Amino acid sequence: MKAAQLTQYNKNNIKLELVDTPMPELGAQDVLVKVTAAGVNPVDNMISRGQIKLLIPYKLPQIAGNEVVGIVEKVGTQVTGFKVGDRVFARMPLDRIGAFAEYAAINYRALAHVPDYLTDVEAAAVPLTALTVMQALDLMGAKKGGTFFMTGGTGGVGAMAIPIAKAKGLTVITNGNIDNKARIMALGLNRFIDYKTEDYTQTLSQVDYVLDTLGGAETEKQMSIMKKGGKLVNLSGMPNKAFAKRFGLPKWKQILFGLVGGKFDRMAKKYGVTYDFVFVESNGAQLQEVADLFSQLKIKPSIDTVYDFSQINEALDKVANGRSRGKTVITFGEK
Repeated sequence: MKAAQLTQYNKNNIKLELVDTPMPELGAQDVLVKVTAAGVNPVDNMISRGQIKLLIPYKLPQIAGNEVVGIVEKVGTQVTGFKVGDRVFARMPLDRIGAFAEYAAINYRALAHVPDYLTDVEAAAVPLTALTVMQALDLMGAKKGGTFFMTGGTGGVGAMAIPIAKAKGLTVITNGNIDNKARIMALGLNRFIDYKTEDYTQTLSQVDYVLDTLGGAETEKQMSIMKKGGKLVNLSGMPNKAFAKRFGLPKWKQILFGLVGGKFDRMAKKYGVTYDFVFVESNGAQLQEVADLFSQLKIKPSIDTVYDFSQINEALDKVANGRSRGKTVITFGEK
């Protein structure tokens, strides 16, 4: 089969090699998926640069790709809930990525059924972002009736976070460009803040939960609007010791992340809140929950550019360097 492999880490030149490789071996709990589309994400480039080697030290060469859509071709002997011909999607398990290939063997617990109303390209935009939101809300222990704020909720993360948070009974607030207000209000948003005319730190307070998509100086600004005991989960900042422990990293890595992420723990303590970092993991049950919710609401993710599999490096460059109004996706035509 054809696949796109990472053969060496390189901080400056992100490039995968298009190769012919054997079909993946199918374990008893695996599903063989014929890939029809795959999402291209910043994490793909981070892996290629070697930026997450401390978290997951891949043995190279490694078939790349984290987000997959396809058709079930074969199931292992211990697989339940899936059959040949099912259309499925997944955030692939961290220790066994490989979405950028014609076929992938995936543990069935990572899989969910694609909602009928979504095309394969649209479905490829869902798993990573939706699971990020679900896992962040779980980490927050978000309870019905609480107030939820996220920065810059007019993009792809917001399009997932707003309806999911609303479905969990939260009051949802975000800020962004006023041009996007009508579109995201339609997702159920309770309050929109125009970032050009209103400073959220001056008008918001007593917020229970914050999803920090920006990091940097914004992290402390967001802590300042939270109530005592509030929970902030960061998507783009610095992992801390609590994350390293939860992620099952060895003691020396827990100590290391405790040092580099300690600044944010101390900052959180100053404001009487908690700071956590999330790195999204595969979870088919959570993804199925999202799929069922989306089937009810008929939410469609935004797609920016669709590339053929042969253009995988152009797609990665687009994600790394291009301006985007939605998801970048690769598709696999009949060969």
